[in-house]
Amino acid sequence: MSDIETLIVQICQEAKQKPFPVDTSVYESANKDPTQPILYAGNLKSQICFFGRDLGRDEVHTGQPLIGAAGTLVRKGFYWAMHHQQAKTQQELHRICARVLLANTVPYKPPGNKAYTTEVKNRFRPFVEQLLVLYWQGNQIITLGTDAFKWFTPYGDKGEINEFFQRSDRYENKLPVTLRATDTLGVKHQRRVTLLPLPHPSPLNQKYYAKFPQMLQKRLNEFDF
Repeated sequence: MSDIETLIVQICQEAKQKPFPVDTSVYESANKDPTQPILYAGNLKSQICFFGRDLGRDEVHTGQPLIGAAGTLVRKGFYWAMHHQQAKTQQELHRICARVLLANTVPYKPPGNKAYTTEVKNRFRPFVEQLLVLYWQGNQIITLGTDAFKWFTPYGDKGEINEFFQRSDRYENKLPVTLRATDTLGVKHQRRVTLLPLPHPSPLNQKYYAKFPQMLQKRLNEFDF
C-alpha cells in the first residue's frame, strides 16, 4: 500500500468514527461506500492544483473531483490552455489529469448542494493538509469559489484572506500563503504556495458563469504549457 493509499484509509477510518452529513442516497445510487473518500484526481507531481468546495453527484458516480458541469468547464479550459483546441472526446479531456491535481475542501458529498460546516471542514482539514503538503509536489493553487478560497484562512496572516477577498482585483491577483501539515509521526511540515482565486464556475453563478472561461484562460496564461 502506497503512502497516499494509507492516507485515504485513514480518512475512511475518521469518517466511520462519528457521523457527519453525507448524501447517502447519491452514494447508494452509485453503489459506493459513503465513508470512502474521493480525495483527489490527477497527478501528484503536477505544478497546478484546482481546489473546489466539495463533491457533487457526478463526482461520486465517477470517483473524481471536478467532473460535473462546473468541473467539466474547468477541464475544458485547461485542455484549451494546453492544446489551443477543443477536446473532441471525454477520453481526450481526461488527459488533463496528467498535468493537474483536482481536490476539494472535504472529500465527501454533502446532502443537497449545501456547503459543509466549518466543523466538518476542520475535521478533515489535517488530511487535506497532508495531501497538499506531503504528497502533492506543486505550489500553484487555483481556488474555485468563496468557500474554497477561505479554506486557506489559517495559513495567511490574521485577516489577510478576508481582506484579499474583498479586493476588486481578487480574481486577477494572487496571494502566497504557507501551508502546514503534521505527518503520522507527529513531524510538522510546511509548503509555500500561491493562491489564484476564481469564482465558482457553477451555472447557478449568474454573475460570473458566462465570464468564467475567459477568466480561467487569463489565469492559465501565467503558466508555461
